[in-house]
Amino acid sequence: MTTRRHFLATFLAAAATPRLTWASVGSPSYIAAAKEGDDYALFGLTPEGAITFRVPLPARGHAGAGHPTQPIAVAFARRPGNYAIVIDCVSGSILQHLQAPEGNHFNGHGLYVDNGRILITTEQRSSDSAGRLGLWDVENGYSRLGELDTFGVGPHDVRLMPDLRTLVVANGGIQTDPGGRTPLNVGAMQPNLAYLTLDGVEEIVTLEADLHFNSIRHLAVRDDGLVAFAMQWQDDPSYLPPLMGLHRRGSEPILAQAPLSDEYPMQGYAGSIAFAPDGSEVAISSPKGGRLHRFDENGAFLGAVIQPDVCGLVAGTDGYLSSDGFGNIAAVRDGIATQIAQHLVNWDNHIIAL
Repeated sequence: MTTRRHFLATFLAAAATPRLTWASVGSPSYIAAAKEGDDYALFGLTPEGAITFRVPLPARGHAGAGHPTQPIAVAFARRPGNYAIVIDCVSGSILQHLQAPEGNHFNGHGLYVDNGRILITTEQRSSDSAGRLGLWDVENGYSRLGELDTFGVGPHDVRLMPDLRTLVVANGGIQTDPGGRTPLNVGAMQPNLAYLTLDGVEEIVTLEADLHFNSIRHLAVRDDGLVAFAMQWQDDPSYLPPLMGLHRRGSEPILAQAPLSDEYPMQGYAGSIAFAPDGSEVAISSPKGGRLHRFDENGAFLGAVIQPDVCGLVAGTDGYLSSDGFGNIAAVRDGIATQIAQHLVNWDNHIIAL
């Protein structure tokens, strides 16, 4: 029999028990997926590139989302993917297997909003790749709340704007076959940036007609609302298109291009994008080109940084932190990449800040 005194004692003990935080797993600043031998895992990383935790993944990961306060992360499969798993980073246990609604696939990215109460996932309808944002109620066992139309095809990345109510979505524009990654509509691609709220679409930004092959893939947002986007060219690579753009709400996008001698090695492919910590510049990575390109806040080219097979890129302590397919973590400062850690893994596409 449970007495009132026993109930109160249990309640007070539970209330006094400290909730686990990211300090419980070494206070990582970032998470990143990697291949380790024949296995896959999600790792926590410090600003110095040290690993603070490792949890296994069922297949190749792409990106992740870290809860803002609790040591919980969601790992997303490479798009279009069938898994998004919620992981307890302390125990390594899987708390939830998220299931996209029948007829949808996950698309590689997501984020927590509303102080961690809601998880947002990028998804596409399998039949025609129409874009969706999945909404999940974190405090009620990640139950599905519903979804939003992204007003585009093949959404990949999503970020929260500084107003904490608007989402910006990278609609890549590529329709793929229902079970894989084969493009079906390259000649008719229409990528866009979509600004959305729970009430609907607020602004759609498209590229000029001769750049409709430029799939908008990844995003970075500065504190003042300036959005940077990285692109991947889907047509003849000898065209040498710009691979980075900047956009401010209500204005036309600015497309940033390197000199042709620097643009050529990129092979039409930008992998990740990040603003520097002070926001004064932005960089894109290219694993195909083995380099980073740096631009100022107005889109002027600042220079290239060589790092073979580099893709992961995020703001570091006083520059950028980058990762590559050879297991290296580098600090990029003043246009120079310096290896600060090396691990026996092959880092995947992205480093995600917590």
